Amino acid sequence: MFSLTAGLLLIAGVTAFPGNSLHSHGLASRDTNQPDPVPGQSPLFATYLGKQTPLQAKYLKAIPATQKSGRNSSSGQFNDDNLFQNLLSAEWAIYSFYQQGVDAFSTQDFTKLGLPNTTYERIQQIRDNEAGHVRIFQDHISSFSLKPGPCKYDFRFGENAESYLAMQVLLELSSMSFLTGLIQQAKLNSTKAALVAIAETESRHNAWALIDVWNSNPFAGPSDTIYPYANQILDSTNAFIVPRTCPKENPPYPFPNQHIPTLDFVRNTTTGRPGAAIQFTFPDQTNQPHFEYGKEYHAVFFHGVNNITVPFDTTKHTSRIPKEFDQATGLILAVIASEPGAPMEEFVVAGPLVLLQQPEGLTLLV
Repeated sequence: MFSLTAGLLLIAGVTAFPGNSLHSHGLASRDTNQPDPVPGQSPLFATYLGKQTPLQAKYLKAIPATQKSGRNSSSGQFNDDNLFQNLLSAEWAIYSFYQQGVDAFSTQDFTKLGLPNTTYERIQQIRDNEAGHVRIFQDHISSFSLKPGPCKYDFRFGENAESYLAMQVLLELSSMSFLTGLIQQAKLNSTKAALVAIAETESRHNAWALIDVWNSNPFAGPSDTIYPYANQILDSTNAFIVPRTCPKENPPYPFPNQHIPTLDFVRNTTTGRPGAAIQFTFPDQTNQPHFEYGKEYHAVFFHGVNNITVPFDTTKHTSRIPKEFDQATGLILAVIASEPGAPMEEFVVAGPLVLLQQPEGLTLLV
């Protein structure tokens, strides 16, 4: 797991009360005899308020291909099935995070924190939207390819609503970053349009949280952060999967997967903000980077539509966050790379690391 996951675990460790963190999946499904609700045409994916999942049982599992691939089929190079298989697998985790929140909490859990009495309602409605994303991504996978099903997920937020809300901001911002990378993988214009539309919805979710929950400026500057190598971020969601709970039919996720070392940072020596010194760590002891003697390596920081390369000390694992970036806006993504700018994914040696910049109070907790 990389810093996204490490950050969520740190939040849980700092704020969560002890307790059983493995919530039920919320999969008490709807009557399959009812007509199929359509995202954009059903309140189940927009304004439904209830603990039961909006999804019908037939959509809560892996769905096999119904046609065999062939030379004249729409498989392979003629569609974006692999992209949507990866995205659906990630979406199951995000949807499950919100469904678990709906299951675990109530209106009173948030109002006793001094939050608006609509907070739980908004969590339910975001859950509805994410269920709609599941159905949209399933529909975008052709009949020649399997549609991955959900695993069981443990986000370790316990029964603590504060911990849950901190995780929510990080998940929403990170999801927008991997969507910008997936757009660059897309072959079809219809896929690119769908991904932009989904990213716009995720941005609204995050704006709500920054305003209502964190009383923070919701604006991330002129652009959210682009990260071109989406599968490196998608791989982070594997850390939330309860081992051996995925449908056996599911394809490898993400595919392809580089399995590069994860990246974190020492929090008591930095502010984690532009201009600050930073010392990186590589938390997975079974997957450490190898730095060739005499070769120069770089810390590459992504923010907005640009990236900035700065020196990286391979002995002390230190660098400095570029002072040029906007203060307290959006997020910064960092990688260690063998070439300036990390122009290809093969040049990424470790990472990516998420440095959340807003709300500022969470920078060192994630």
